[in-house]
Amino acid sequence: MTPRRIAGPAGSLSVVDVPGASTDALPVVFVHGLAGNAAHWEAQFRHLAPSRRVVAVELRGHGGSEPPRDGDYSLEALAQDVATAAEVLGLGRFVLVGHSISGGVALACAAAWPERVAGLLLVDPMSDSRHFPEADKEAYIASLASDAYARVIREDWLGMVGAVPEVRERLLRDLDATPKEAVVGIQRAHLCFDPVTALARYPGPALSLVLPSNDTEHSFHRLGRGFPHQVLREGSHWVHLERPGDVNRALDGFLVSLRGG
Repeated sequence: MTPRRIAGPAGSLSVVDVPGASTDALPVVFVHGLAGNAAHWEAQFRHLAPSRRVVAVELRGHGGSEPPRDGDYSLEALAQDVATAAEVLGLGRFVLVGHSISGGVALACAAAWPERVAGLLLVDPMSDSRHFPEADKEAYIASLASDAYARVIREDWLGMVGAVPEVRERLLRDLDATPKEAVVGIQRAHLCFDPVTALARYPGPALSLVLPSNDTEHSFHRLGRGFPHQVLREGSHWVHLERPGDVNRALDGFLVSLRGG
């Protein structure tokens, strides 16, 4: 997966663009989660590239993408980066896949440009965090912004990374390689993101792949009018790394269900 640089709204962005063997099928754009990078989607790239164009966008401050000049890490700003990449690459309509916090980024992008997003697939996305007490949210962000950052964020990751040693080690390395400012800024933004309004603005097809712990009243697929979901019984939060076959099969089914997919 060889990245290239493009000009973004607040700094250069790193994207991976694989043309694929077919020009008829809808392209698929992947967005990794917090402290990730484009390579997190390598198994999905290998799976889809023989049949369609696939693109991965690295979030600002992640991988090869520059930190934003204006310091804006809002999910809406990250969504603008995704839309800019799609525009620069001339994608037209595309299917958008987002993991974790980038489930929110993907949703924000689909809400802002619904005519461009032909389908939205969310892989264990963030949930609506607005119900948490403000004091708790402020305390958490304060702990991240403090000198205890390394300990606090590592404890968070250790609670989610699962038991596959190579995946666990890889995710912790990626976390260490991600600037503190990016992690804190995006975590702060996700705690106040309004997915209900975003969902109301995107009328297109959507599917959420969730772990059992992410099937609650605050999960994206249960907000507003709701949309289809599949519960993945095995794997951790990074299920596309641990059990890529499960995610690839769900992805195939979703693409088949799309008109013109």
